[in-house]
Amino acid sequence: MKKIIVVVFLIFSGINWVSAQEWLTNFKEAKRIAQENDKNIILVFAGSDWCAPCIKLEKQILHTEEFQGYAKKHYVLLKADFPRKKKNQLPEALQHQNNALAEKYNKSGGFPLVVVLDKNGKKLGEVGYKKVTPNTYLEMLSTMIK
Repeated sequence: MKKIIVVVFLIFSGINWVSAQEWLTNFKEAKRIAQENDKNIILVFAGSDWCAPCIKLEKQILHTEEFQGYAKKHYVLLKADFPRKKKNQLPEALQHQNNALAEKYNKSGGFPLVVVLDKNGKKLGEVGYKKVTPNTYLEMLSTMIK
């Protein structure tokens, strides 16, 4: 019985996680969409399989209905992931792109790092993980635009 409950939980957790995702991984595509829709870009540098604060940021802020609802209307979402486990390695081209993004926008190498870019890729500001509500986090991101 416990196994069935665990399997059902994992299935529904996976469905919820996938449906909440609208994150791009291609920087050129994100810029194109941002320019077409006159939106800023939220670029998240994460270590999805090793960085505890990254996982907390995703769970407590980025995957919430409040964040997703607001971000969908106001931002283009882009994720630059840096997994360490062999089974999670990215395709070479994507890893190369993420390395180039880190070189330009995350010189300190901090994880997680959330960078707000304008539609042309100009850096407007950055913030790391903060233990705040999703709405407070969105307010912090919004102050970078003004």
